[in-house]
Amino acid sequence: METFTDVLLVTANVGSLFDNLGEIQSEWLQELYKTIHSHKPQFIALHFQEVGGKDYMVNMGHAESFFWSIESSEEMKDYDRVCIYVDNQFQSEDVFTALGSMYFIHKTLKNIYQYDFSVKDFKAVSGQNKYQGSLDGVTTVEKEKFPKNFWPDFKWSRKGFMRTRWIIHNQGLDLVNVHLFHDASNLTACESSPSIYSANRKHALRYVINRISDSRYTPLPFFLFGDFNFRLDTLSLVQHLSTTADVQRVKKDSSDVLQKIICEEKDNDHQVLLQIEEKLFAYLHQGYFREDNVPSLLKYDKEVAAFHDVIREEDIRFPPSYPYSEEYTKPTQYMNTRCPAWCDRILMSHTAQEFIHRGDDDERGVVYNTVGPNVCMGDHKPVFLFFSLKTNGH
Repeated sequence: METFTDVLLVTANVGSLFDNLGEIQSEWLQELYKTIHSHKPQFIALHFQEVGGKDYMVNMGHAESFFWSIESSEEMKDYDRVCIYVDNQFQSEDVFTALGSMYFIHKTLKNIYQYDFSVKDFKAVSGQNKYQGSLDGVTTVEKEKFPKNFWPDFKWSRKGFMRTRWIIHNQGLDLVNVHLFHDASNLTACESSPSIYSANRKHALRYVINRISDSRYTPLPFFLFGDFNFRLDTLSLVQHLSTTADVQRVKKDSSDVLQKIICEEKDNDHQVLLQIEEKLFAYLHQGYFREDNVPSLLKYDKEVAAFHDVIREEDIRFPPSYPYSEEYTKPTQYMNTRCPAWCDRILMSHTAQEFIHRGDDDERGVVYNTVGPNVCMGDHKPVFLFFSLKTNGH
């Protein structure tokens, strides 16, 4: 008999929650609970990146209370089994990823098993299972930081992936929390298409997919969700935005080092249309990145396309998830630090997508969207995928 299990996957880069301590956390949590309440999933997976924020040595202590407030909240009381993995051991720089994963199982959901990677067998999940530290020796999770030689020219950072493996009824799947490399400089990002950063991410994502599909364990359908840091093809986009403009490239002093790109309108009092510096991307018409322009903007979102042989994604109908203003009163406005992009994604193997129940129009369908579109959620809006997983239960 075919049965269905309602599943909610959420990815959230929570760095700015820790950097602006307490200011937005309660609203942030309310929006998360609203999403959970409106979909009423039986299985919830929350994947967090940048736990502890930029100043993690100072703020990591708040991570425990953040996770605890979710776990102990009234809204989550019907989820009687919980598995939590937080890599907060920043002292171990070689292995520190700042990833955190939380899994909640509703009391109505029976037959849930989790894989033990050391004994290579599944065990029934019961009670509250909480692990923090470097997670070394925790056998139900597999964690890896990217090898240093991945991007020798860049500062060593908290990037990597963390995998758990589940059976829901009798459907096995991998859930992988991922954080890939960001664009360090907007100017460098404009130099080529695809950018050097994009090439780095492609290399890293290929590595993750190979690791979770290799022969150490039987490969299973997988969901990869996290902050992939995918960016729009900046060079192509800038060329498009400045078609009717005069473009100036300003060098540093008398050197050959590019300091800024300024695009001025040819008429209209030479109004500055777009200005780009290392950490500035100021475009005159913010509306260009809003919801109604999503279809034309997606033409520049090319980084997932390289993986169509192994990866699928539901259709994106929401505006770019990053970089939103961290000002409380500007929840839908972008900061002018980076070109807006869909950094936060939920990707899946072809086999995983086949297990998503499509249903008829009158049924609750698949929902792929942001959490808290009209509330300040920090610089990244969390992204969620709600769907019914086809399982053959009893």
